[in-house]
Amino acid sequence: MKPTFMDLHCDTLMIMQQENCGLDNAPGHIDLDKLVSGGSMLQCFANFIPLHDCAEEYGIREDPWDFFLQQTERFERETARFPDRLRPVRSMEELRKNSERGLASAMLTVEDAACIDGKLERLRIMYDRGVRMIALTWNYENCIGFPNSTDPAQHAKGLKDFGFEVLEEMGRLGMVVDVSHLSEGGFWDVARENKKPFAASHSCARALCDHSRNLTDEQLHALGDRGGVCGVNFYSRFLRLNAEYTPNEDILRHMEYIANHAGMEAVALGSDFDGINCTLEMQDYGGLRHLGELIADRFGSDNAEKIFYRNALRVLTDVIG
Repeated sequence: MKPTFMDLHCDTLMIMQQENCGLDNAPGHIDLDKLVSGGSMLQCFANFIPLHDCAEEYGIREDPWDFFLQQTERFERETARFPDRLRPVRSMEELRKNSERGLASAMLTVEDAACIDGKLERLRIMYDRGVRMIALTWNYENCIGFPNSTDPAQHAKGLKDFGFEVLEEMGRLGMVVDVSHLSEGGFWDVARENKKPFAASHSCARALCDHSRNLTDEQLHALGDRGGVCGVNFYSRFLRLNAEYTPNEDILRHMEYIANHAGMEAVALGSDFDGINCTLEMQDYGGLRHLGELIADRFGSDNAEKIFYRNALRVLTDVIG
């Protein structure tokens, strides 16, 4: 059976860094066997850049740029080890060839552009190393803008001047702008100024779960109008307030809501595997097969394919080529 799923976000690189392990024996939601047997067409691997107290928690002492380079080398090394099962991609043509050969594909992304550190030329380096999507912020202010916040005044803050330069350069290079974790003010700056479709790689609907990480109805409408996608996050507390368990039904509920407010063409997968600490009904990547069956039952086979990979593929093709 050919691979069928595109997942826009996981934190498995950080798991490998922390556990000093490879993709073949990673202990979390994702490893090589789970990807292949679970039906992966494309897995986006986030190069997450820890800062401040988060860096201390993880025991990371490297400068953010040095850490980016270290983790990029890890991605390159691991995806070169299994050429008969998994290959890295930098273009949709490479993805197509891999899919035709029955191979899973891996794409490098970045979570928190703080490592750019005001140096626009670093974007070219990141692109040359294979990065094709960047989440502009994580949970801290950086040179580009501000993160989501429960403080309305903070949440309303937009991009900094350098952030607009980053948007323009990402568009020129062909890199997807990811607004997950970004402030609402920053979101609206991206919606107004970004010339290509953008993504919320791992977010959910605010109306169903009132968390600042989730998107309001107005944001969902704007995302859909701009041809973007929202990769639904599997984290229990983004699906239902204060929940510790993620039943598949909660994921389906957010998919349905996003489809109704942003359009069916805006719904995608953004699991956040290995970055979430809740208990999942699906357990790990291997459970996507069953979730896929439920999605097909709820939305029909044609719409299910859109959620599985077609919507994400359209955005990646439009931006990356």
